Amino acid sequence: MSDGKKSSSSAAPKTLLDKVIYSIRNQPNGPNGVSRAAIAKYLQSEFDVDKSKANLLKNTFKKGVEKGVLIQAGQSFRVAGDTVPDLPKEPQVKIENIKDGSGSAAEAGDTVVVKYEGKLDDGSVFDSSSSFGFTLGAGEVIKGWDIGILGMKRGGVRKLFVPSKLGYGKRVYQCHLSLRLL
Repeated sequence: MSDGKKSSSSAAPKTLLDKVIYSIRNQPNGPNGVSRAAIAKYLQSEFDVDKSKANLLKNTFKKGVEKGVLIQAGQSFRVAGDTVPDLPKEPQVKIENIKDGSGSAAEAGDTVVVKYEGKLDDGSVFDSSSSFGFTLGAGEVIKGWDIGILGMKRGGVRKLFVPSKLGYGKRVYQCHLSLRLL
């Protein structure tokens, strides 16, 4: 198969470990695999493995890990040798340098003062200030500012494109900030 899962034979899985493997491969899973609870629910619905066999299932997980057939991460399991899905990429602040400044670069812990204008994707201005000061990296402003201003020099001008996760949350998808370090 091209999706990284090993193809299972057309015969139904016979042992409980085979059923666990089948369950893991036939459910959506993340980098840690499939949760123990999701596997148990799948086994109950697809193979009529009832809750009274909880100890047997627990021992099956244990034996699968000991044999190297299963890999455990916390309360989740994946099949050894199967490809691990990629983690979703963390959002990044996009920085566009408009003008380089001079002097030393701003570092975490520095008190910085900026002139800024914040715009939404549609171009409307939602905030601005001619002089706004804060301690860089102290969490006093949105994370996108702490990331995007790091390394700026006095007199420098940048545009920051801040995704919602590093900015103002779900209510603002992305904001564009024009900053001048004073």
